[in-house]
Amino acid sequence: MKSTGAKIGIIGCGSIGHVHARHAQHAGLDIAAVWDIKPEAAAKLASEVPSAQVMPSVEALLAQRDIAGVIIAVPNDLHMPLAVQSVQAGKHVLLEKPMALSIAQCDDIIRASEKAKKHVQMGFVCRQLPAVATAKKLAHAGTFGSIYHIKASTYRRRGVPGLGGWFTNKAHSGGGPLIDLGVHIIDASLWLAGFPKVLRVSGAIYANFGCQMHNYAHVSMWAGPPKFDGVCDVEDHATALLRCEGGLTIEVNTTWAMNVPDGILPDGVILMGQKAGCHIGLQAKSLTLATESHGMPADLEPHFAAEEPLQQAWNAQATAFASLLQNGTHPIATAHEGRQVQSVIDAIYESAKVGHEVEVRT
Repeated sequence: MKSTGAKIGIIGCGSIGHVHARHAQHAGLDIAAVWDIKPEAAAKLASEVPSAQVMPSVEALLAQRDIAGVIIAVPNDLHMPLAVQSVQAGKHVLLEKPMALSIAQCDDIIRASEKAKKHVQMGFVCRQLPAVATAKKLAHAGTFGSIYHIKASTYRRRGVPGLGGWFTNKAHSGGGPLIDLGVHIIDASLWLAGFPKVLRVSGAIYANFGCQMHNYAHVSMWAGPPKFDGVCDVEDHATALLRCEGGLTIEVNTTWAMNVPDGILPDGVILMGQKAGCHIGLQAKSLTLATESHGMPADLEPHFAAEEPLQQAWNAQATAFASLLQNGTHPIATAHEGRQVQSVIDAIYESAKVGHEVEVRT
């Protein structure tokens, strides 16, 4: 794609940093600088992006006056300090999920961005998946009628990432699959429903697989191999029921590991509405609406382009960030929405700790 003329920097050059870089270039963004705490990681990304210069520090990257925005793709505990530092340096931010480790940290980001008059676009890429985006259009048009229940799930039979590394160290990650995968389906569910206020949450978490580090049976591992001298003090399964204003309930199930055959439990979001419902597969190339016609149950299949759903979603997210930088458009996923998602995650962890339903902080 032709360059938009907007220059960006990438902070964090691991696997997700590479994904962001690829799609940022597709969106016409000019990657001018990169930085990672591991110089070899920054050098590797720069070798794949001719326009990128490796910076010796975050401060050096943020001091580049021609850089309009930055993509932050680092471990979760660094999201808040780096986002605050970036907006204070006059940069717009595309911030990987989750927004931070707590709602208090989200508030720090929002205060800093509003004071600096800079935008923070959240990396809620699942919103941009073709099936999810199509369902949003249908919901906005009233096709589902009143949505009364949503069931959102992500399942992995053996999917603990980077066992013993930062993913499984609560001090760095903030939690397990709830804050890693659940953040996507909680955001998608709330977005599809128009972001209703979540009033109360009942949650439970389990740690049965990853914590047994030497006995964890797996075939492959994202961000692996395991570090057996590391830490695993996070959950590998979380479940919750969210009670929202207006009566909507949202059921959340997310797991990194379970003893259930692959394909038995469907990933995605199930919408139940008075007029229609559907199952939205997160990487689905089609969508079937369960509804009624002429007094009989009927299935409808709206058509939309979805050759490579995940690639389309990443491209859409990067294109939106390019538009924000070039044209001043509003973020497609805002910091305030990121805060609301974090408030739900915080409440689920609190409920699991105290053993009963809790109110969600606002």
